[in-house]
Amino acid sequence: MKFLNRFYLLIIENMAITAAQVKELRERTGIGMMECKKALTESDGDMDLAIEGLRKKGLAKAAKKADREAFEGGIEITIEDGKAYVVTVACETDFLAISDKFKAMLKDLVKFMKENGADIEKAQEFVNSDYALELGENLVIKDFRIVEAPVVAGYVHSNGKLASVLSAKEGTDAEKLKQVAMHVTAANPEYLSPDDISDEIVEKEKNLQLEIMKNDPKMGNKPEQVLVKIIEGKMGKFKSEISLLEQGFVMDPSKKVKDFIGEGNISAFERITI
Repeated sequence: MKFLNRFYLLIIENMAITAAQVKELRERTGIGMMECKKALTESDGDMDLAIEGLRKKGLAKAAKKADREAFEGGIEITIEDGKAYVVTVACETDFLAISDKFKAMLKDLVKFMKENGADIEKAQEFVNSDYALELGENLVIKDFRIVEAPVVAGYVHSNGKLASVLSAKEGTDAEKLKQVAMHVTAANPEYLSPDDISDEIVEKEKNLQLEIMKNDPKMGNKPEQVLVKIIEGKMGKFKSEISLLEQGFVMDPSKKVKDFIGEGNISAFERITI
């Protein structure tokens, strides 16, 4: 009878371990699903005891890593057949971020995306199971997607932490588009064109400039309507400075980006940082 009671008790305990608990422990430790389930079963579902148990088994490095902040990392953008495969992974140290193993992992993630689609949850599981223990740091996928357009271009800066990806219309020069991608990382535009800037943003800038002028000893004594008129004249320059197509091209400041690449060719852009 005691044996049967213990048997049924074990069944109940095993049933009490939910998939959500296993998922949480896996995310916190990077340990495989079966090991997580076993650890939770042995700890009667107590998460902290399960982590302690994993540490006692020599899996301390992975079990501790998820509590650490990930502020470093790297970006990989692979262009192939009109698609940009974008991968951003955060880690804890620059030492790991610049290592060959970390860079190889980014390329493996692109390959994973090509084979499995842009499923970030599955990709994170792949990283946890295949790289967490080996690399020994908290690895968090921040960006994992495919950008598709008639013409796409991407650029990753030499530090691996700054990049951009651009979409353009059919017939756009791909090499020129890549140069504009380099421009985006350097010039940091906020909008594609002045038409994309909302009235709210413009009004906010006007109010800011008005306060600056009022506090300027040389301008503060002028009537407010005069200051407003001066500010209105500055808004065109303000819009141009934050709009990609209107910015002076960094490789040839004598011409605007739109003159270099062709006005209306770029449909979207994004600047990516760690």
